[in-house]
Amino acid sequence: MHWHAYQWTGNGADRGDESGRRPGSPGFPTSPLPPMRTGDWLAKPASRIAGSFDDVEDAACWLAREYGKASASLIRPERITLEERLARARDALPRGVDVQWGEWLKAGRFVTLGMVCCPNRHVSHPCPVTSGPS
Repeated sequence: MHWHAYQWTGNGADRGDESGRRPGSPGFPTSPLPPMRTGDWLAKPASRIAGSFDDVEDAACWLAREYGKASASLIRPERITLEERLARARDALPRGVDVQWGEWLKAGRFVTLGMVCCPNRHVSHPCPVTSGPS
């Protein structure tokens, strides 16, 4: 198993456009919006991958780094600390459980950070960086 990292930051209201967030929709592949289901990130073009990791600690470091970049713009104080988030991610990822963090930012923006297991037990999408199933 390996993991692919995905990220989206944008106008939070745009997340209401479900047609751009569902794999069956014509605009899904080119939509910058995060999918409704975390595993459906794998159906997006490989160019959307922000990083790929074979080691869970490297995946956790990416999550920590990207969360740190967004933390200055959070509109609410953290209810779940970064340390708690990372402990849960380090536990979940090796067990095949995707990690998805989403937070509201200032000015109505929203950030989504996802670490998706590949192969994925919840969706049958092939690995976006290989020619066949993962």
